[in-house]
Parts: sequence; structure tokens; C-alpha cells
Amino acid sequence: MVQNKYVPSKFNALSHTEDGGLMLYNSYSGAMVHFSPEEKEIVMTCLRRDGIPELDHEVKKELYDNGFIVLSKINEKKRAEFLHHSMHRTDQMHLILMTTEQCNFRCTYCYQHFVKGKMKPEVVKGVKELVNERAKTLSNLHISWFGGEPLLEFKTIEELSKSFLEACEAHDISYSADISTNAWFLTRDVFDKLISWGVRTYMITIDGVGEMHDRTRHLAGGQGTFDRIIENLKAVKESDEEFDITIRVNFDRENMKEVSELIKFVRDHFSDDQRFGMFFRPVGKWGGKNDDELPICNHIISNQKIWDFQEEAVQQGVSMSPIVAGSMMPTASVCYAAKPNSLVIGSDGQVYKCTTVLDEDVNKVGHIYEDGTLDLDYDKLAFWVTNGEENDSGCQSCFFRPACQGNHCPWYRVVTGERPCPYEKRNVRKVLNLIWKNSLMQEEKAKATV
Repeated sequence: MVQNKYVPSKFNALSHTEDGGLMLYNSYSGAMVHFSPEEKEIVMTCLRRDGIPELDHEVKKELYDNGFIVLSKINEKKRAEFLHHSMHRTDQMHLILMTTEQCNFRCTYCYQHFVKGKMKPEVVKGVKELVNERAKTLSNLHISWFGGEPLLEFKTIEELSKSFLEACEAHDISYSADISTNAWFLTRDVFDKLISWGVRTYMITIDGVGEMHDRTRHLAGGQGTFDRIIENLKAVKESDEEFDITIRVNFDRENMKEVSELIKFVRDHFSDDQRFGMFFRPVGKWGGKNDDELPICNHIISNQKIWDFQEEAVQQGVSMSPIVAGSMMPTASVCYAAKPNSLVIGSDGQVYKCTTVLDEDVNKVGHIYEDGTLDLDYDKLAFWVTNGEENDSGCQSCFFRPACQGNHCPWYRVVTGERPCPYEKRNVRKVLNLIWKNSLMQEEKAKATV
């Protein structure tokens, strides 16, 4: 009889840390654990292909408990397949609601065309009815407020939020919400109301300090926006509530050289508050009218600069956005468009899967009616949901498979014919090091406040 041994998981990644230790990650369990220099040798022994016969040491038990080593009889391919099927759960729902498709900004790289206006009353009613009906079988409801600029229609957010909260309370449903906003209207009063309606996660883009930001993110009339955004964020910082604000920086060849100045600015004004974190992404040609004129970076530079900037921010004492570590959890790097229980509802009732390619016919997957009925085209839905790991042997054998399942961006795969690998996967060693450094920084800050 063949002895059942403990062997390394197929879903591991590791990085050597500057203290001589190891940062170990498993994409199936979502575990990220730092092992000290003293523990390193036994960890590396356990990660050899021939495995170990028993868990006769505390470190070995920790490796097993976190999924870094598994019994040799375990079929990890089946585990990954089951995880993929679990995304089809019908007790969870994610709605991305476009309260308006208008915006008071005219960002140079924006892909939207601002043809449609605010969410129609019959659509508002339909969304309420949809949630009320689905509430009978839901355990989790997550709402993403989107636009245009969603805060242009603050009353719609209020009306729908109150309806959602009432339904969730009546049926014991876990409720959460996030918002992508340019922060022009994010006054302290508006923020306090959003918090009361369960909106605790914010994505706000700042592309530079002062004039540099204003060049790319200005009002429709051309006026600057930086000063007012910062004024609003400083007011929000005075709140005692729990929230996460991600300061996203979109960089290109023009503002890249001034990102360091922005990092220092954020350090000076927000680094003492761990509720504020930074997140860096390259500007892309996303389908806007200015695409041909955008000074975008090539893939090599983009891939490098994302993490150079992130490391610089951490070294300056600025927290990393929880989006980075969060994206490495099981299924977390799967695009919302590829998740069966996620839908985008436009202001006129058009239902989409993706918020970026709104004009593509395959993205117009249905319509919502006033009574909450969804008329969906399941062939189009299948296009978004089933073109990832199911048909890609490379994705099936990848260590990052449980996190992104080959569907980090289904549209990118269709357009380019290439795998849409997340930035975190491509640079996993660097990312693990940054997560470790970020956690050390946050621990030190926490001790300093005691």
C-alpha cells in the first residue's frame, strides 16, 4: 500500500523577504503567511516535490492548515473546478447600478460618450422589485454605484439604498456597497449619508498634484478639480467611521515623472490614516474619442511602473490599497463581467455584463422592466461567463488559477486572443514582498497609536 504523503500544493507562490524569511501564498486557500529565517529551512524542505510523511512539527501543521501542503491523494484540479462552479451560486447577487450616464468631468482618457441621462423612474422601480423578489433566496447582496458620475443622482442612491437595506434586514441578508466617484460632490455631509447607507468602499482617482491632475481630470468646462477633491478628502478623514478609500493613480508617459510628487503629497496628508491607500494603473486605450492621442506606456513599462510606484508609496509610509491583496483571494481576480451573479444595469434599463464596452452588441445582454423582470439573452451571457479556464489548458495548470480562473478580463481575451493575466500574477514575487512590507508598516503604525 502506497503511503499517503504531504506534498506541496500546485497553487503556491513564494517570495524571499529582506529579513531572510519567506512570504508564502496559496491561491486556493487565499493564505499569505510570512515565515521567519529560522523557519525557512523546514518550510523549503516541506515544499520539495517528494513531500513529507507526517506533520511532526508546528511549522508543518501551519503549512497544512493554510493549504501550502496537501495530502498526495487530493485532486487539486477537481478542487479548482469545484471552486469555479461555486461562482454559480444563486444566493449571491452583485448589481452595478448606473444612476446616471452623465458626468461633470471630461477626463481625457474616458471611454464613455454621455448620451444617456439619469436612471429612469421605471428602472428605479424595476431594480427595487428585482431585489425584493430575489431577497427571498439571497444570503449576500453587493451593490456598486457607477456612472457617469453616480453622485450626480444622489437622490437615486438614497432611494435605492433605503429599499435595499430594508429588504436585507427583513430577510437577514448580508449587505455591502462600493462607489466609483470623482469625489467632486463627496462633501462630508454626502459621505456621512453614504456611510449610513452601507457604502464603505470608495474608488477615487487622482492623477497628480494640482495642475498635473487638472490636465487629465477637469470639469466639462475645462476648470480644474484637484483642490476641491483634496478638500473633500480631508473632511472625510475627520470621520470616525470604518471605510476604505482607494486613491487610484492612472499614469501615462506625461504624468509618470510626477507620480513621486503625488506620493509625497498623499504621504503628507493621508499616510497617518490607514483607511486611505494608493493603487496604480496605466492609462489604456479604452474606446474613448481621444484614444489615438493618449501618451500611453507600453506593456513592459506599465508592468514595471505599477509596482515601482507601489513600492515607493509603501516606503514613504503610504498604505497600499486593500485591492491588491484582495485580488489574490480565491475568485477575486475573476472580472465581475465573467461572474454569473453579476449584472450591470444602465440608466435606461439596458442590462450589460461589462461597464467598459457599453456599445458592443454582445455586451447588451438584456433589459430590466418596471416589475423587476429580467429579459436576458443567455447566449450572450454565456459569451462572458464561459471563455476562461474551461478552454485554456495553460490557465488550468497555472498556480494562480483559483484566483482569476482565466477570466481576469474576458473582453481582452476576445480582442487580443491572449490570456488576460492579472498584474499581480505576472509579478507575484514583487507583490508578495510589498504585501509583507505593507503589513509591517501597518503593524508599526498600530503600535505607535496605542
